[in-house]
Amino acid sequence: MGRSEELMERAVKYIPGGVNSPVRAYGSVGMTPRFIQGATGPYIFDVDGTKYIDYICSWGPMILGHNNQRVLKKVVRACEDGLSFGAATEAEVEMAEFICENIPHVEMVRMVNSGTEAVMSAIRVARGFTGRNKIIKFSGCYHGHSDCLLVDAGSGLMTAGIPGSAGVPEGCTADTLTATYNDLKSVEKLFEANPGKIAAVIVEPVAANMGVVLPGEHFLSGLRDICTGEGALLIFDEVITGFRLAFGGAAEYFGVRPDLVTYGKIIGGGMPVGAYGGRREIMELVAPLGPVYQAGTLSGNPVAMAAGLEQLKILKETPDYYTELEEKGRKLYGAMEELIRRYNVPCTMNYIGSLGSVFFTEHRVTNYAEAKMADTEAFAKYFRFMLERHIHLAPSQFEAMFLSEAHGNGQIEETLEAFEDYLKTQA
Repeated sequence: MGRSEELMERAVKYIPGGVNSPVRAYGSVGMTPRFIQGATGPYIFDVDGTKYIDYICSWGPMILGHNNQRVLKKVVRACEDGLSFGAATEAEVEMAEFICENIPHVEMVRMVNSGTEAVMSAIRVARGFTGRNKIIKFSGCYHGHSDCLLVDAGSGLMTAGIPGSAGVPEGCTADTLTATYNDLKSVEKLFEANPGKIAAVIVEPVAANMGVVLPGEHFLSGLRDICTGEGALLIFDEVITGFRLAFGGAAEYFGVRPDLVTYGKIIGGGMPVGAYGGRREIMELVAPLGPVYQAGTLSGNPVAMAAGLEQLKILKETPDYYTELEEKGRKLYGAMEELIRRYNVPCTMNYIGSLGSVFFTEHRVTNYAEAKMADTEAFAKYFRFMLERHIHLAPSQFEAMFLSEAHGNGQIEETLEAFEDYLKTQA
């Protein structure tokens, strides 16, 4: 028995399921989770000392690779001044200035502690601004675990066998309407059925919690037009795509301007951070300036601000990183797609930039219903094979792979060799 197995035996006695987030569990792949000791660059190390090429990257924030030295130095320096004050600091002002000066659609921003909190708060301010209660989300898009959004959500709910979630009263989801991703008509029908009642449409501009599912050519611009015509707000949940797909996130990548945007992951540089922001007239409703209440003792934590701001500065200074990530995506995911065709295995590959997913279905995946057609048992076999080859993937068919600046040709070639060897066993 390895140390991971020993730690899991201890963990299950005191932590539900032995993990502090369901997506860390290996239940859907029939294994014990690897407990991680450390990481550097493109590699992660478990408690038994095994080194893996890491394609989780802490679910996205480690876009520079693990343990970037510039970020680490800023964190250490911030820690020397104190870990938390529960008071205003210069660091949070610098972060807000940096985001608002560099992201055209963010005129004001509020720091929070997680993506879940950011989305929950953005929904509240959208309702406060419009005076309407209903919201539209999309099946398979995951926006955190707040009650009103646990409807047809993706991420861990897809493999944990949890239908929405127990403990969520019907009243909490009564004003949540669900549309089909990549289907504008489904959105139009909801507006027609609820005239003057819908406050906002919230969407992952690139869905990354039912696996990676790309928006159709006119989907996001169509949502913009519908919301403008109906007097509703368009909210981009860029917890995953923000500062990853492009410096300005999916909004920049696709050229569509949301009214509100939520961030997480990368803006913390690995520390727990979230944020929501957007048009000034909307954000001025947030307390203490306006009547929409939202608060957080640890929001704008100085250590987290130091980590996140340094990472964002590095990305701003080095725009070539995004070009390089696009190229790495083509090298890895494009080659995986070609190998799937060569060996005629019933898989399909979805990718954009540094984000990618293998779906174990021969059909094209453009929405939640199509994603759910994937063979999760086939994925589990694939996952176990790749882990044996020291390739660290998310233990779920319905999560993304993440590339970082630290991944090089050597890691990509090693991954492709393992992937080809797996496909040979299935051909």
